[in-house]
Amino acid sequence: MTELGVGSLTLDVGRSTEQTVARPASNFERPTSNSAPAIVARGLSKVYGRKVALHDLTLTVQPGEVFGFLGPNGAGKTTTIKILTGLVNATAGEASIFGQPVSDRRARARVGYLPEHFRFHDWLTGASLLDFHGRLAGLSAPERRARIPEVLRLVGLAGRGDDKVRGYSKGMQQRLGLAQAILHRPSLVLLDEPSSALDPVGRREVRDLIRQLRSEGVAVFLNSHLLGEVEMMCDRVAIVDRGRVVREGRLAEVVGGVPEIRLTVDRADAELLAALGRLGEVLHVDTPEAGSAGAGRAEAGRVEIVLAVSDLEIAPTVARVILGQGVALYGLVPARRSLEDVFVSLVEGREA
Repeated sequence: MTELGVGSLTLDVGRSTEQTVARPASNFERPTSNSAPAIVARGLSKVYGRKVALHDLTLTVQPGEVFGFLGPNGAGKTTTIKILTGLVNATAGEASIFGQPVSDRRARARVGYLPEHFRFHDWLTGASLLDFHGRLAGLSAPERRARIPEVLRLVGLAGRGDDKVRGYSKGMQQRLGLAQAILHRPSLVLLDEPSSALDPVGRREVRDLIRQLRSEGVAVFLNSHLLGEVEMMCDRVAIVDRGRVVREGRLAEVVGGVPEIRLTVDRADAELLAALGRLGEVLHVDTPEAGSAGAGRAEAGRVEIVLAVSDLEIAPTVARVILGQGVALYGLVPARRSLEDVFVSLVEGREA
């Protein structure tokens, strides 16, 4: 028998008859939530030869929570998802879905999955492809007839179900992938870059869909490089780098804890940076003209400095210190850090 691993991650298919497909215990109804977390990972490690892909990763995702899983390329995100879907085994540690080991088919029956890279049978129509996935997920023929038009509408493909997949644009195929991930009404949805091929309208529709899933008590585990999208959708986030979680918490805790002052000056010498360092933490120094003609002469251009402070009330003092150093001050903008700022500072800090 061959175990299939896209969309619904539960099923053994060895014969073509519909009766051979394993069916979930409750047809067409999302399994009732219990008190167990949607995901628990404790001390997960994965080693490929000499390469450590994951090191002691621990996290928890609750039912009805949108959880952002972030990191640079090669950080261990895909490895984590493969462990959660039972596609690879962890070298050490354990993981469970709604209290059941990830190796248990009953756990995988509650999971919908959209991988980052996928390829559909392009000779099928969108509706027939979903019908195929619905059979794999154990939905009966009446259930499929009712559910397929519903999910096509939810992902913005209403009226396109009879078109062949080979005629779909990349964005339409991404929408179709979302449809197959939610077709069997999973309790946990794993989305790997779900908005990567979508235009701004499509991204808004994905945000609306994820919010709807959350309102229905579905847990969403979201991996995305579009940090602005994550900031608009997620309740909690974890930032992983080199196989380790380097920051985790509610979005407000991760992003909004430290106010910043963004400064534009004519130069940033050691004396100025030392003086600013006594007022806060210098997070970043950037020369906007870098890469342009004449770059490299900081005294002839403008330098942007990001200063983390305990309270924005210190802004007038910062201005006086800068002017007292004989430095021209072109701009002073109080701000709070974005998720992108936090992400870059954590990853660049570990690379330094």
